[in-house]
Amino acid sequence: MSKIKYIILFAILALSAVQLLAWGPTGHRVVTQIAYDNLNCRARHRVDRILGKHGIVYWSTWADNIKSDTIYPDSYDWHFQDFDSGLSDSAVLSALTHYPAKGGNLFRAMDSIVNLLRREPDNVDALRFLVHLAGDRFCPMHMGHQADLGGNTILFEWFKQPYNLHRLWDEGIILAVGYSYTEYAEYLENVYGKQKKAIRRMTNEELLLHNYRLTEEIYAYHEEWNGNPFVYVYHFAPEMEWQLYAAGIRLAMLLNELYG
Repeated sequence: MSKIKYIILFAILALSAVQLLAWGPTGHRVVTQIAYDNLNCRARHRVDRILGKHGIVYWSTWADNIKSDTIYPDSYDWHFQDFDSGLSDSAVLSALTHYPAKGGNLFRAMDSIVNLLRREPDNVDALRFLVHLAGDRFCPMHMGHQADLGGNTILFEWFKQPYNLHRLWDEGIILAVGYSYTEYAEYLENVYGKQKKAIRRMTNEELLLHNYRLTEEIYAYHEEWNGNPFVYVYHFAPEMEWQLYAAGIRLAMLLNELYG
C-alpha cells in the first residue's frame, strides 16, 4: 500500500471508529455496574422493573447505538460539551447553567432528562439515555476542544493500530488494562471505595473543574508523549479509573434520588 493510501486509511479508521462511542461498551458497563452495586433496595427494584434486572448495565450503550436510527435525530450532540483551552474556573462553570450555543449539549440534555424523569419516572428511553450520558459526563475527551473535535483529529498509533486521542480515552486505555467490565467494577470498588464518601460530597462544580483540568493535562501530555502505549497507560490509568468510579457513584446517587 502506498504511503498516501495508508495515511488516508489511518485517518478514516481513526475518525470513524470513535464517532459512535463514548467510554466504549466496557467503560459504560463498568460505570453502570458500579452504580447498580450502590443503589438502595427501593431504587434497584424500581429501575429493574423499568429496564429489567441489571438493565442499567445491559442498556448502558443503547444511547450510542441509537445514533444509527432516526428516532432521536438531535441526540448526537447530547454526548459531549466542548471547552476551549485556558478557561477560567468561572468560564468553565458557566456551562452548567448557561448552556453554550455550540460545541455540544451534554449539560442541557442531562438536566432535561432528569427533569423529565421526575415527571415520568417510567420513561424507558429517558432512563436509558440518563445512565449513558452520566458516564459520558466523566469521560475527559467528551469535554475536549472543539477545534480538534474533542481529540478526534489528533492521530497516532496505539499498539500499531490507527487511533486518535478521543478514542484512546473512550476505550484504548480500558482495553489495554484488559479486565472484563465485572472484574473492573469489582477492582475499582476495592481500590477506590475508601473515596466513596468524598466523591458523594463533591459538588457538580468541583467535579466539572476536576474533569476540565484532567482534559487540559491530557492535551499537554500528548505534546511530550514518546508514543509508547505502556508509558501512557502507566501514567493515566489511575486518573481514568477514578473517573470511571466517580461516574458510577454519582450515577447511583442520582438514581437513588429519583427512584429511592
